[in-house]
Amino acid sequence: MSATCPLNGRGVLVTRPSAQAARLCQLVREAGGEPIEFPTLEIRAASHPEQARRRLAESWDIILFVSRNAVEYGVELFPPELLARLSSSGPSQGLRLGAVGRATAAALKERGLAPDLVPEHGFDSEALLALPALIQVAGKRALIVRGEGGRPLLGETLHQRGAEVAFAEVYRRALPDVDVSAALADWRERLGFVTATSDEVLQNLLEMIGPEHQAWLLAMPLVVISDRGGATAMQRGFRRVAVAAETSDEGIVDALCRLAMSLS
Repeated sequence: MSATCPLNGRGVLVTRPSAQAARLCQLVREAGGEPIEFPTLEIRAASHPEQARRRLAESWDIILFVSRNAVEYGVELFPPELLARLSSSGPSQGLRLGAVGRATAAALKERGLAPDLVPEHGFDSEALLALPALIQVAGKRALIVRGEGGRPLLGETLHQRGAEVAFAEVYRRALPDVDVSAALADWRERLGFVTATSDEVLQNLLEMIGPEHQAWLLAMPLVVISDRGGATAMQRGFRRVAVAAETSDEGIVDALCRLAMSLS
């Protein structure tokens, strides 16, 4: 990829949580860039995991996972007998598993679970809600596995369609306690691109660098992973924004290469 990707050794700010950054950093290097890790979001266990554990132990028709983090923290709270049944035979007629996108579906498959509600195109609540199986849900019991205070659209829409909806909040997001001032001088020398994999990641980055440095950062080319994220970035003041065609690390690097080519 580096032969056709004009990153030319420029720094790429990788802002996703540190546990999820290794693969993206590797691909950035292979594309000829220099990854600069600076997580602007920490993922931690839920404040009250016992509540989620009780929810997961109930009887459901549909369980939907909204992110890889929801899978990582949620599957650990599954009742052992349910996890064993799903791992051995996949979703039964009485329970369907859904994932908001292919990356989340892959995380389920890595744990031996086989989601059957996965959008072919798109990777957000809107894409999941467009699936025929989630349009006719009157009388169904649906559990949404998410982080604390997640986006309300999925639950609200399923409720409007007649489903009984509940949430298992299995993780929480936190702002890292990091002093960025020491890194800013280095960034001004090396940084060529910024990545942000969620609105919260981007908001935290702006908050962490402070208003006195935001004008400089807003001038940086930015890659996001959704049209909604692109709109948020433009509203915040970014002007050179590329949206990845898919949420995978490969999709992010492809968007970086396209953005670099447009600037060269």
